[in-house]
Amino acid sequence: MKKIYILALACLTLGGCVDFEDDINLNPNLPTQASNTQLIANAELALPGLSSVPQGEYFAQYLSETQYPNLSLYNQVSASFYGLYQGPLMNLEAVLTSQNLDVKEGPVVNQLAVAKILKAYYFWHVTDRWGDVPFSEALKGREGFTPKYDTQEFIYNSLFALLEEADKQIVVPGNITNDIIYGGDMAKWKKFGNTVRLLMALRLSKVNPTKGQEEFNKALTAGIMTSNADNFVFKHLAEAANENYWYDQINDQRRQWWALSNTLVDKLKPVDDPRLAVYGNKNSAGQYVGQEFGKTENLSTTSVSLLGSAIWKQDAPIYLVTFAQALFAKAEAAKIGWISGGDAEAKTNYDLAIRNSVIQWTVSPTYSEANAVAAANALLAKPGVEYNPATGYEQIAEQRWIHLFMHGFEAWAEWRRTGYPNELISPGGKAIPTRQGYPTTEEFNNTANYKEAVQRQFGGVDGLYGKVWWDKD
Repeated sequence: MKKIYILALACLTLGGCVDFEDDINLNPNLPTQASNTQLIANAELALPGLSSVPQGEYFAQYLSETQYPNLSLYNQVSASFYGLYQGPLMNLEAVLTSQNLDVKEGPVVNQLAVAKILKAYYFWHVTDRWGDVPFSEALKGREGFTPKYDTQEFIYNSLFALLEEADKQIVVPGNITNDIIYGGDMAKWKKFGNTVRLLMALRLSKVNPTKGQEEFNKALTAGIMTSNADNFVFKHLAEAANENYWYDQINDQRRQWWALSNTLVDKLKPVDDPRLAVYGNKNSAGQYVGQEFGKTENLSTTSVSLLGSAIWKQDAPIYLVTFAQALFAKAEAAKIGWISGGDAEAKTNYDLAIRNSVIQWTVSPTYSEANAVAAANALLAKPGVEYNPATGYEQIAEQRWIHLFMHGFEAWAEWRRTGYPNELISPGGKAIPTRQGYPTTEEFNNTANYKEAVQRQFGGVDGLYGKVWWDKD
């Protein structure tokens, strides 16, 4: 109190003073505003939500529900995208519009490039699930609470441009701070951004193959992932605050609710696929047995293979974009003539994709990379897995689906685009959805734009079975 009195007297004597009481009560160790790389890190913390969602696993039919099978019967029409807009996308937009970029956190151009890449990645996920969504008028805060819905074609073209812009502005070296995915390594961010662009381009294979081929080859030239070390992976920690979603569900809440689907097991078991031992646990009889997807009678958690312990351990990683994915994309591109080499090039990339998938999923302290390569080579020699030009397109698509295990929304998008695997079923007579319905509150909060988007795309019906722009037969 004596210090405050003396300071006040000094202010009167000098004829003016700043608001000293605010300064005194300010803790210099607690920043009043998040830095831009902290905002990027916060956006990264939301990444597991793009994968760790039971609904996504049901859409791809990786997992069968053992306790409440009704949840897997495609009864939920609407899904909310608000959390993505109000969380990671808002954080990234704050970086991109910031006037206070701190060079102490790394080159400003690299901070902006990472924010652009992540923004593109998140919006790609959003538009592939819902179709047309708010984009150009979104994230404006008080400037606009009722943004228009941009067409998915416009969004894709905008994201291609955003990713190209990010690629061209990255400087290497030039690490940024606070990055929890790549540790600030800009060479890896560059390859990740171009790999996202490559995978996005392949989505256009049916709707606009000319544009798709152009963007695919531009991404290849710019430089994509070159090994599993480049994988875009969210690494959970062995602590409650940063643990795997599935660990919380299965270990903490004791929910033995998820078994491998019989569709998945029936593809892996006959060819002794080494990934099966990771994807699921053996049943009480020591066998791998899948459960019929959508089955509602005579369910038993002891007779089927539940989700593998390695998948739901507390610090299990989440694979979001991987080198094997890029290789499957190159294999398909060769098969459909987007890159040169035909079936020979397709086979080369297909074989490499399976080897790197097996390495990614199986290597552990007790299973070496040499063991994984040997197991992958044995797998590649099996009938039905060995590349056959006559069935090459289907094989690439099916092996991609196997590789994308537990990244359900991405696998679902690829199934919608290719139609493979064609063994996925219609549980209870319900077809697999081809999109998700918009949040129910959009009809009231953003009425005119919502109705216009639903009418334009789906003839006025906001349901599960309208098709997004790129989903062409």
